[in-house]
Amino acid sequence: MIHYKSYDSGIVDVDFGANVKVVNPVNLYGCQIGNDCFIGPFVEIQKRVKIGSRTKVQSHTFICELVEIGNDCFVGHGVMFINDLFSNGGPAEGDQSKWKATRIGNKVSIGSNATVLPVQICDNVVIGAGAVVTKDIVESGVYAGNPAIKIK
Repeated sequence: MIHYKSYDSGIVDVDFGANVKVVNPVNLYGCQIGNDCFIGPFVEIQKRVKIGSRTKVQSHTFICELVEIGNDCFVGHGVMFINDLFSNGGPAEGDQSKWKATRIGNKVSIGSNATVLPVQICDNVVIGAGAVVTKDIVESGVYAGNPAIKIK
């Protein structure tokens, strides 16, 4: 006999702004989503996440706790946000005090399959597809690569 634990998914305790479009299935809980946003299918947005107005989040994206995304942003397909840096050589295993926050400014575009570690990204930045953002970005521009560096 196989035993498993089932968890409900869907939309639970979300603070939506006006004119938000959500394409199911999604897993959204305890987050804030601003006005005129789009959330694509197969997206998970966890509690304590704040998404600004007119931001688009494409399919298969994971936005973990402690992420804040500004206004007029674009998050491509399959983007992964990370809040646990495995500082002890493995997962924090429920010790949320080891998690780190991420702050994305306004008018930031993040290309498909990018990975964003706990960083601060200023306004007016483009992150290329597949990039891995490991350090704060404090100057507007275009960034790409692993680790992401300014290319333009």
